[in-house]
Amino acid sequence: MTPKLPAITGNQLIKLLKRDDWFEVRRTNHGASLAKQFRTRKRVTVVPTKNESLPIGTLSAILGPKQTGLGKTGLQKLLEKFGI
Repeated sequence: MTPKLPAITGNQLIKLLKRDDWFEVRRTNHGASLAKQFRTRKRVTVVPTKNESLPIGTLSAILGPKQTGLGKTGLQKLLEKFGI
């Protein structure tokens, strides 16, 4: 069974990704662009800078294979490792 996605704000997710060696490329009024270099490719994602909980669809897209590639279980592991 896959874990349920927790309620997390954009700013909390940005902080969590930075602790996981993602670095901020650019910040605008609506979001922050984060990147991380992997062996074969560089992944880039844009996370909204909001103090409200991210909608499930937005969070799922950020965690999906086209952006961070973490998935629900990857997010759970980061939360267990670093907390919010």
